[in-house]
Amino acid sequence: MRIGMAIPTFGPDATAEALVEVSRSAEELGYDSLWTGDRVLAPSVPSVPYAGRDGVMPRDYENHMDPLAALAFVAAQTSRVRLGTSTLNGLWQPPLMLARTLTTVDLLSGGRLDVGLGLGWMPDEYTAVDVPWKGRGARLDETLDILEKYWTSDAFAHKGPLFTIPRTVVGLKSQQQPKPPVLLAGFTSVAMRRVARRADGWLPVGMPLPVILGMWAIILKEAEDAGRDPSALRMALRLNPELTDVKADPEHLPRSGTLGQYIGYARAAAEAGVHELFIDLGQTPVSLAERIELAGRFIEGVRAR
Repeated sequence: MRIGMAIPTFGPDATAEALVEVSRSAEELGYDSLWTGDRVLAPSVPSVPYAGRDGVMPRDYENHMDPLAALAFVAAQTSRVRLGTSTLNGLWQPPLMLARTLTTVDLLSGGRLDVGLGLGWMPDEYTAVDVPWKGRGARLDETLDILEKYWTSDAFAHKGPLFTIPRTVVGLKSQQQPKPPVLLAGFTSVAMRRVARRADGWLPVGMPLPVILGMWAIILKEAEDAGRDPSALRMALRLNPELTDVKADPEHLPRSGTLGQYIGYARAAAEAGVHELFIDLGQTPVSLAERIELAGRFIEGVRAR
């Protein structure tokens, strides 16, 4: 199982210096990947509750970097780790511009980009960028169509329900051929079917492993029914730990627990066949140096024999 960690693109540690320190340290510690998420708004009173942590949005989200600009910067600080988004909202910019930016980041990183796309949870952000909340699933499908054409064609045109692109030559090509891997988030039946039929993998968040593995089995069956090779799909599981000093009740994992309990969870995930697991320590109230120290203990514990 590959092991990754989130870079500090949210909160008080979202600085150039912190990105350099965390990304270089992660590579030295043996991490396989670095990940970031996406926010454009931190409303004083969100229209819907946050999807986690008792419905309260973390204050760290009030300070947020552009995820793809941050990954391009981190690409210059590293040489080996893969760079992923979990998740990038794929609907907040025109698909043609998204394709150009993603391809550029893949080139600048030497072919290390994993494109993780999601739909977000907060309608307020859609309002702020003038994109309709309603119909976002169909908008994602058409966005995926355009990304596919951009990456796999020397020239293409597109005319769909939402976007029209005159025939254009595409000279900019990603380092990864024919395209960077695209992983999708989501837990609804429609979202899981989209993963099975259109994506290279799935981006779940931390839940009890039997729940995740049950949904994964559904995705693999859907992929097989669609004539795809299920073994070609992969899962990259995100952990947002709430670290405790005292061992938590096992039923609270992976929402909260000690570092040792999270290490145990990660090792169980590896044994269950999870392909990749990455941990986001950004909402843990510790200093940057302590975060790096925790990251070192985590990967050492997961990989201990």
